[in-house]
Amino acid sequence: MGSMTDIKAALQLAATREEFISFINEYSSDERAGVKKLVESAEKKLKALEKEIARIEEMKKYEKEYAYLGPICGIDEVGRGPLAGPVYTAAVVLPPDCDILYINDSKKLSEKKREELYDVIMDKALSVSIGCNSPERIDEINILNATKEAMVFAVKNLKVKPATLLIDAVHLDGLDEYNQVSIIKGDAKSISIAAASIVAKVTRDRIMKEEAKKYPEYFFDSNKGYGSQDHIEALKKYGPCPIHRRSFIGNFV
Repeated sequence: MGSMTDIKAALQLAATREEFISFINEYSSDERAGVKKLVESAEKKLKALEKEIARIEEMKKYEKEYAYLGPICGIDEVGRGPLAGPVYTAAVVLPPDCDILYINDSKKLSEKKREELYDVIMDKALSVSIGCNSPERIDEINILNATKEAMVFAVKNLKVKPATLLIDAVHLDGLDEYNQVSIIKGDAKSISIAAASIVAKVTRDRIMKEEAKKYPEYFFDSNKGYGSQDHIEALKKYGPCPIHRRSFIGNFV
């Protein structure tokens, strides 16, 4: 019969489905009230983990459907809406047996969780490529075309050539040699697109934090260039800085 300290430590170390089941099987017959609570905690964690595993399996639906063609690439963008800063895109090729839990639409994750998942994705992905377009390019060809251009760049610079592109809501001209699948709200439906959304979001957020050091009056570290109240007030007070999108700020300056 182990001590409570040892049993608590064993539960804290458990992370996989098999480890939780092993813990429950080992201690479920222990009559101590404290151990019973730990077993109940383990059962709740197991249930939550199994729910997450099922969610991730559902997010592999498109990846499974097109796996017979070859590698799958998820593509997504971040930064179409801000008043300032570049638009970023990411193309991510995950391994067919990808088992990264908690991947989701980057907007649904905390900054801390995005950073954690970014590291895991970069470690496990077969290939990751980044595309971006500057505020000047956005003003020149409009945000939709600038986004598509950055997506095409990301795809063409992958080290692993995919067979299928899973893209959030758009079709990319000039990539007709690929099987393109456009998925509405794809970052919540495809693990590959969600992974791309996380990589693009983390990459752009880091850039905007650096820009905040150059232009602290616009609070880019917190608003990331989006039209928050403090950003708009600063824009009206100081006028635009070099990274503002002139085609976006006509209502404020």
